[in-house]
Amino acid sequence: MRRRLSLLMIMMGCGLAALAFDAFAQQPPAPTRPTLLFKEEWKLPVHAGPANDENRRVTPAVVTNARLDLKLYGTDSRAIAAWEHEGRVDLWTGMTTSPVAVTLRDKSMYIDLTGLARLRWIVRTSSLHVLYPVVKLADGTFIAGSRGVSTDGDFIQTEVAFGGMRWYKLDPMKVVTTSEVKTPDLSKVDEVGFVDLAPGGAHGVAGWANLSTVELFANAVPR
Repeated sequence: MRRRLSLLMIMMGCGLAALAFDAFAQQPPAPTRPTLLFKEEWKLPVHAGPANDENRRVTPAVVTNARLDLKLYGTDSRAIAAWEHEGRVDLWTGMTTSPVAVTLRDKSMYIDLTGLARLRWIVRTSSLHVLYPVVKLADGTFIAGSRGVSTDGDFIQTEVAFGGMRWYKLDPMKVVTTSEVKTPDLSKVDEVGFVDLAPGGAHGVAGWANLSTVELFANAVPR
């Protein structure tokens, strides 16, 4: 009798183990971070004459990645300049007299920013300036996210996760935020970048922001 009971208990244990294994096997795989979609490191603009603020102004030629287009927004976005710090080239907003936004656009692909997509960038901000992520959706709507980055004068590499933040409609001409956008569709994004909602304060300890190396980890969607 004891032998039969022990055998029955062993069989029940094996059955429960098999059920647990089957349930575990049916679990969906854990989400993984997308691979690097693109990287941009910038280069200094070609110019004749001294390397002053005027000659340092950003042009499409500062982009090193042939897949990408650079887009500038704001009434004085033409004053964004390219400088070199710590062996890297960065874009600097110090001479702008208006808020500005800078985005990158993949020429052949939309961008899927859902799931574990991440924007990694090296940035520096000064005197209370804050950089916020900004995207242009496939329908042409610009929205800015609530996760701002401020570094108090140091170059810092940081990452932005797109899920779970609040989004606000952005006027691309005035570069000002308006109403909140609930649950925007981030599965098909046309452009991605940053917005500085304050004008620059010129050289020195005045307010400004630098944007150095940009890396985007996301999935591509054919245009």
